[in-house]
Amino acid sequence: MNRLLSNIAQALQALNVHRRRAALSVLGITIGIAAVMAVGTISRGGNHLIYRELETFGLNSVWLYRNWNTQDVKQREKPGSGIDNDDYASLNNDRKQLGISHITPNVSAPYRWVSKQGNREANTRIIGVGRDYTTIANDKFKAGRAFNQNDIDSRQAVVLMAPQAASLLIEPGTNPVGQRIYIDGKRFLIIGLLEEKSRDFLASIGSDGGQNANDRVLMPYTTLQRMLGHKEIGHLQLEVEEFDEAAAVAENTRQRLITSHAGGYDYRAETMASYIETTNRILNGVSIIGIVSASISLLVGGMGIMNVMGTAVLERTREIGVRKAIGAREKDIMTQFLMEAGLISAIGGLMGLLVGTIASVVLAKLTDFPLIPSPTQVVLALVISIMVGLLSGFLPARRAARMKPVQALRSD
Repeated sequence: MNRLLSNIAQALQALNVHRRRAALSVLGITIGIAAVMAVGTISRGGNHLIYRELETFGLNSVWLYRNWNTQDVKQREKPGSGIDNDDYASLNNDRKQLGISHITPNVSAPYRWVSKQGNREANTRIIGVGRDYTTIANDKFKAGRAFNQNDIDSRQAVVLMAPQAASLLIEPGTNPVGQRIYIDGKRFLIIGLLEEKSRDFLASIGSDGGQNANDRVLMPYTTLQRMLGHKEIGHLQLEVEEFDEAAAVAENTRQRLITSHAGGYDYRAETMASYIETTNRILNGVSIIGIVSASISLLVGGMGIMNVMGTAVLERTREIGVRKAIGAREKDIMTQFLMEAGLISAIGGLMGLLVGTIASVVLAKLTDFPLIPSPTQVVLALVISIMVGLLSGFLPARRAARMKPVQALRSD
């Protein structure tokens, strides 16, 4: 320990002699580490933001639709959605065998209906859903309750409202739950108010499916079917028990629908798992490109350390000769110069972490990305900075350690 402290003290003293040169080397490492830190932190923040918004669709979700793009002309010309209440009941009864934890039908009004309360009205999106819908879609309740089976079976005139639709129809400061509204001339009771969902980032890149999650009015699918005069279901949304089994469950249920309709329709299945996989590839690619780009400045900083240490060896050749003449070993000389290089990079790394953290906070404020610092990333950045310093200082240190005492003493 005493030897280590002594080496550190000597290294600090040597760096102090050429403060400006050492400061420039420290600055190079600082910029490199700060850039890597900022890029990594913002990448993690963006990743977190996208996943948080994807959760509003249900991470374990599978969607089953009629495939309107089938190559079979007869199937393509056949009318209807290809999914009905019998299909839903069949899949719901066998959901445990199929690996489905929850399932809901989804029936949409063919156009946006005007909902009214008094002299207030809103052009709202009406969706008919089952009892499991809010569970699958990760909807949280600000007030009230979800649909129960009696609401579904008896086609109750009840609705759940998203906050934007509620704000247009209900007087400010009034609890929407218990209020009555009119939809297409029929009176409905509001039994639940959903919490707000954020899909701002997905909407900004055109990836929210064209759906404003806060502009919804949900009613029992049976009630909406009665209003529309049919028993068709637009699509089914499933929640699988195991995330890794989503693709298999999707294909099994798709084949089940094809069989039940004797090949009269074709179907397609989409899984949130596939969207997440695509998102991962894109985010990881962007993150790698950003970190590699930022690491170029770290490489430049390492080259700066190498140049500084090379110059230091030349300037201190006579000192090296004296030290070797009085008994210093090659190991001692090499340790001394590596210590100096390591200190430069360590100081630069610590300063880079500080600057990178400040830059990350500023960028998070400007971009509205959540700041997600990673302890692993902090430690890794510091280790990398020290390794850059040691590797950069290795060649100059080895050259210094291998000098012959006589030749070094003759140096001017």
